[in-house]
Amino acid sequence: MNTAVPATLTVTSKRVVAEDVVEFVLGSADGRRLPDWAPGAHIDLALPRSGTMRQYSLCGDRWRADAYTIMVQREPDGRGGSAELHDVVEVGDTLEFGGPRNHFRMAPAEEYLFVAGGIGITPLIPMVDQARRLDLPWRLLYLGRSAARLAARAQLERLDGGRRRVTVHDAGRAGRARLADWRPADPRVRVFACGPARLLDAVESWGAAPGGLPPRVERFTADAQGGAAATAFEVVAARSGVSTVVDPVESVADALRRSGVDVITSCAQGVCGTCETGVLAGEPDHRDSLLDDDERRSGTCMFPCVSRSRGPRLVLDL
Repeated sequence: MNTAVPATLTVTSKRVVAEDVVEFVLGSADGRRLPDWAPGAHIDLALPRSGTMRQYSLCGDRWRADAYTIMVQREPDGRGGSAELHDVVEVGDTLEFGGPRNHFRMAPAEEYLFVAGGIGITPLIPMVDQARRLDLPWRLLYLGRSAARLAARAQLERLDGGRRRVTVHDAGRAGRARLADWRPADPRVRVFACGPARLLDAVESWGAAPGGLPPRVERFTADAQGGAAATAFEVVAARSGVSTVVDPVESVADALRRSGVDVITSCAQGVCGTCETGVLAGEPDHRDSLLDDDERRSGTCMFPCVSRSRGPRLVLDL
């Protein structure tokens, strides 16, 4: 049996699932099994017209081995990727892909609170399904500017099974939600959230309940990181034997490419995880939106598309 991973995916279904939201089902052209994935994972898709890479959370049935499902919301003020998928890609088209990758893993907990803003529901759907399968208590707060823009509501109702664990907040009718009322006091409740920056900033401000863990969030755009001032420093690609100076106005990835080291990036914003690189020496200045506090403190990896160095020299496993 041929178990090689396909390099492309074929669009087998395309349908509108909410206002400005389209669902795509993707499979291998010859029906081969696709790589397994876990809740929180995303894939990289190469857009057919522009060739740029974009990341989309997997939101379908993870037990279905021959298909991936994504939902894409049209962003009129975005970089054009969503419009290209909405307007150009049709059933039967093939798209190059990478992954799946997972920087938003669902950690074990005794109880879950999921908070989604708009299309931020996509990585949380498989998490809700996983909690249901494990018979663990969970709740979901699903917020949007209008109910018409909220996708997967029927799917969530099926997962809920009539137990009223899903709360939909239509801001157009009810105004801004009182998010502070949702802050868990029980340390056993683990919070996972995805959506617009303002929502995630508010959820992160909850911090951890005494004895618990802070909320885990996934951002669509890079979080503003303070970090050290942008100064020049030396970066060494240990396996390539290349050393170069990173100027204050260029990224580590660009400096290495300039010196002949191939660094693969996708989002260039520190949100997709494509360029994750091991750190052999030096102290990274993390400016991504992926690593948690413990991972930052360990200093064993970084994302050279955005992160820099806190010291004069950084040695990477490249």
